[in-house]
Amino acid sequence: MTAPPTDADTTDRLLTPAAMLRIWAAEQPDAPMLIEGDRTLNWGAVYRVARHTARALASKGIGPGDRVGILDKNSIEFFEILFGCALLGAVAVPVNWRLSAAETAVVLEDAGTGVVFVGAEYADVADTVSSDTPCVREWVRLDRLDTWLGAGEDAQDPGFVPGPDDVVIQLYTSGTTGLPKGAMLTGRNFSSILTEAEHVFHIGADTVSMVAMPLFHIGGVGWALAGMSRGGRSVIVRDVDPGAMLALIERHRITETFVVPAVLLFMLAVPELPNTDVSSLRTIFYGASPISEDVLVRSLKALGCDFAQVYGLTETTGAITSLLPEDHDPDGPRAHLLTSAGRPFAHVEVRIADTETGQPLPVGTVGEIWTRSDQNMLGYWNKPEATASVLSEDGWFRTGDAGWVDEEGYLFLHDRLKDMIVSGGENIYPAEVENALLAHPAVADAAVIGVPDERWGETVKAIVVRAPDAPGDDRRLADEIIEATRGRLAHYKCPTSIEFVESLPRNPTGKILKRELRAPYWEGRERNIQ
Repeated sequence: MTAPPTDADTTDRLLTPAAMLRIWAAEQPDAPMLIEGDRTLNWGAVYRVARHTARALASKGIGPGDRVGILDKNSIEFFEILFGCALLGAVAVPVNWRLSAAETAVVLEDAGTGVVFVGAEYADVADTVSSDTPCVREWVRLDRLDTWLGAGEDAQDPGFVPGPDDVVIQLYTSGTTGLPKGAMLTGRNFSSILTEAEHVFHIGADTVSMVAMPLFHIGGVGWALAGMSRGGRSVIVRDVDPGAMLALIERHRITETFVVPAVLLFMLAVPELPNTDVSSLRTIFYGASPISEDVLVRSLKALGCDFAQVYGLTETTGAITSLLPEDHDPDGPRAHLLTSAGRPFAHVEVRIADTETGQPLPVGTVGEIWTRSDQNMLGYWNKPEATASVLSEDGWFRTGDAGWVDEEGYLFLHDRLKDMIVSGGENIYPAEVENALLAHPAVADAAVIGVPDERWGETVKAIVVRAPDAPGDDRRLADEIIEATRGRLAHYKCPTSIEFVESLPRNPTGKILKRELRAPYWEGRERNIQ
């Protein structure tokens, strides 16, 4: 095996994905790194394929800073491409495989991806969008990756060492207008969270991490890299199947994982749970969407391990606060903390700010959550105005979430300033759905809100004003409208129910009063978001 570049050349003083792979491939090349199904690859093997990937990309004209797309579910190949990009200095752009073909094309063109790796399952998407993505010079099927990489002598490590502001991964998050924004996550961003993984997540050399969340999410790729950061092994879950995930916990002696609350709910419903050996579990991290106290308490009892909630965003490279295991005490005097997102990590600043002045607000006062740390993104790709609207000159990021802190510094989330809906960990912006609804001839006016859902935390509900000549059968019309939105949007963004009204409540300036629309559905619930 080709020796990694020397420590002085590559460990960067930043613990980036490239440095992490180089370090552990040198120290323990034969130790298992990635497990998927019956396949196991050690650190040395992953480093070898990553080097070959970097060489092949370079032969196609890809260099530092160039964008490379990955369209596939979780897989070993995903990481081979990700690390290959990292060694070369190219920027990996994981694409949400749940998007429609049209949405996929917009993301790929916005990023300017020169090469796109696509899973066999999504080959038809590639065929559909190829004419709309002139930036893509080559599509590479992941099931034919070995052929594309070619045989030959072992490839050398290109030796790229990312600086603090070199972009490593670009993750796309929807905007309030429905236009995607590419959050540029840098060497500094990842080094901050990976360096703290041992202290924040208690990751060690003996960690056996289950990677279950989609890798196009920061909760997926961020957690995966954190779990690998100390040289442990990672078990990759391609499709979220709660029964199969429980079997993996028992088979591989999983120690840590990150899941959204919906997965916990599904696990509780698996009949085999009481007879499954989950004693290896040390900590389950959860977040990204609402969780009911009932689901949390039942999960604590059924799985018998520590739980830690995390709160963060794509733009903050993931978690910036955590509700630690010791704060999960549903029967104790501090049970109210179960509704908290916890306290900021030691290296993270959080303040509650007045939305108009930006000035800090007193303890217990609701305002916008601002955060400052080395985890804050560099900015949005090619969107300087959008970047300036959320990142201040002195480094504060405006999350768009509302919340308050108590006297001990615990953060409590209150609402979404941007009306974003989080369903099963997926961010959904109402404006995008409303535009799709208003394209239907039977819809005169529409508003979209998130309403409580026991399975997904929230689900999309549309409040619709009929066009004058619209059919009178509510149920049939609702089904027709929902079906029409599915031709324009990813299914998870589409309404699951429609209520017809005579008019929508608006303020004097014409803005829809969504708080009024949401209120009846959230009555008696203390926490609207997680």
